[in-house]
Amino acid sequence: MSVRKILRMGDPILRKISEPITEDEIQTKEFKKLIRDMFDTMRHAEGVGLAAPQIGILKQIVVVGSEDNERYPGTPDVPERIILNPIITPLTKDTSGFWEGCLSVPGMRGYVERPNRIRMQWMDEKGNQFDETIDGYKAIVYQHECDHLQGILYVDRLKDTKSRSQNYLLKKLKTIIVLAR
Repeated sequence: MSVRKILRMGDPILRKISEPITEDEIQTKEFKKLIRDMFDTMRHAEGVGLAAPQIGILKQIVVVGSEDNERYPGTPDVPERIILNPIITPLTKDTSGFWEGCLSVPGMRGYVERPNRIRMQWMDEKGNQFDETIDGYKAIVYQHECDHLQGILYVDRLKDTKSRSQNYLLKKLKTIIVLAR
């Protein structure tokens, strides 16, 4: 088991756009090790997903997978999946809200509304291409993780910054940023 350091909000790498991964790259031993490390890191941190930028790799790689996650009680299981070079297209203007957390923003939650039905196109670790319609909790997880590939954190999507809970979260986030420097 190889657990990597998860970058925290305030690290400039988390704000950069990731490069697509090539079919040649997915054939390498380094890629296979990276995927194992990402799953190990995600599980160790009790996450539902992890994007490569969160461990300092600016490539379009996401891993997801969770069963009975204590950080999100009552949520459906998310099957393990490796997602490369994803393209997400909202299929509805209808949104669902969820109190999201992030391994790069530890100890915090924020209420984020996202499209509740999306189309996602991606490649897996074998180079197979997929095109799937996704909804519900899985759609929230996939959108959250894929945001990392564009340098976006869930805190960028908070709409209500005036409520007490959001103000509390934002003050805590500012403290984390100062401590991360």
